[in-house]
Amino acid sequence: MIPELKKTTEQKMQKSIEVLKADLAKVRTGRAHTGLLDHVMVEYYGSMVPINQVSNVTLIDARTIGVQVWEKPMVQKVERAIRDSDLGLNPANQGDIIRVPMPALTEERRRDLTKVVRHEGEAAKIAIRNLRRDANQHLKDAVKDKTISEDDDRRAQEDIQKLTDRNIAEIDKLLAQKEQELMQL
Repeated sequence: MIPELKKTTEQKMQKSIEVLKADLAKVRTGRAHTGLLDHVMVEYYGSMVPINQVSNVTLIDARTIGVQVWEKPMVQKVERAIRDSDLGLNPANQGDIIRVPMPALTEERRRDLTKVVRHEGEAAKIAIRNLRRDANQHLKDAVKDKTISEDDDRRAQEDIQKLTDRNIAEIDKLLAQKEQELMQL
């Protein structure tokens, strides 16, 4: 029971870190990257699909994303979807390709984005701590039901704490990297 509990807790913690990485990828740093448009949805014959399912998303240069739409009638819809997204981007339609330039970040905007990054990191830390609490509660219930000994409970709680500390340190490292990326000119 204990190894299974540790394994599921570790998997859930890793999932929380993966979600944090995905959230941090959405915070733009002034440099263009194709993953920026991954969550932008466009209407395609009555259903909403990600932009990368109706076009090729490529990098034209360090500050410009190119969107090559596969179907000519979809160009306007894709352009509108990018403009209406919460990313603050202004795409330029050039016939068969949509150019999406990345505006330069101001110092104030960088500080705001740093706050957003810290908030995302704190949410991930809370998720990790909640997983630790749930695992410890399962252990306490097992001790109460007399399915494990108190020594096993104590050892398992120490292992779960080590796992928690390791994951929180990884979150701190990810946040430091993203903040440094944001503050670079």
